[in-house]
Amino acid sequence: MPYRRLPNTDSARCKALWKACEKGKETPPFKLAFTQGTYQKIVSFLPLYEKAIRKQRETFSVQTDYNKEYRRLMRKARMYISHFVQVVNMAIQRGELPAGTMDHYSLNGHKSKVPPLNTEEDIIKWGKVLIDGEASRIKKGQHPITNPTIAVVKVRYEQFLEACMNQESLQQSNNRAHKELSELRPQADELITAIWNEVENSFKDLPDQLKREKAEDYGLVYVFRKNELQGQNLFLSAHAEII
Repeated sequence: MPYRRLPNTDSARCKALWKACEKGKETPPFKLAFTQGTYQKIVSFLPLYEKAIRKQRETFSVQTDYNKEYRRLMRKARMYISHFVQVVNMAIQRGELPAGTMDHYSLNGHKSKVPPLNTEEDIIKWGKVLIDGEASRIKKGQHPITNPTIAVVKVRYEQFLEACMNQESLQQSNNRAHKELSELRPQADELITAIWNEVENSFKDLPDQLKREKAEDYGLVYVFRKNELQGQNLFLSAHAEII
C-alpha cells in the first residue's frame, strides 16, 4: 500500500492548507470530509503562518542584500588600517620615525608586520588602537602620519562600525522572524495531520483506489514504495495492452 507523505517545507505546508481551505469554501458543510471546527482552525491559522513566512523571507533577503555593503566597508576599513601600519613601518625603516613609535600603537610584538585583520573583532580592535595611538602621538607634538592620515582611517573605521551595528540589527530581526516561524511549523503539521486524518476517515469505507483519489482531491499526498511502483507500472502496462 502507498503511504501518506506529509509536507516538510513551508511552501508545501501552505499548499496543503490552502487546498483544504478551498475545499472548505466550495463544499457544503454536510459534504465536507473534515469538520467545520477544523475548517475554522485553518481559516484562523493560515494567514498567521503565511505572514510569518513572508516576514522571515523578507528579513533574510534584507540581511543578505546588506551583507554586500557590510563586506565592502569591511574590506575598506581593513585596507586603510593595513596601509596606515605599513606606512609607519616603512617610515621607521627609513629612519624617519624612531622605533619607539610602535609603542603608541601596541605593535611592538608584530615585528614590523601588519597585525591580523581577518575578523570583525580584529578590525574593531586595531582600528581603535591606531586612532587612540595617533591621537597620543600628536598630543605630544609629533608629526601626524600621512597617506593615509588617521582622519581618513577613522572615517573608514566608523563607517565599518556603523555597518557592524546595522548587520547585527538585521541579524537579530532575522533570528526573531526565524524563531516565530519555527514555532508555527509544529502547529501547521498538527493541523494538516488532523485534516488528513479526518479526510481519510470520511472515505474509509470506499475501495482503496477510490479512497485515495477522493483524499488526493483534498490535497493528501500518497507515495508508492519502489516495489509497489514497479507493480503499479506492470498493472498499467498490462491494462493498456488489453485495451
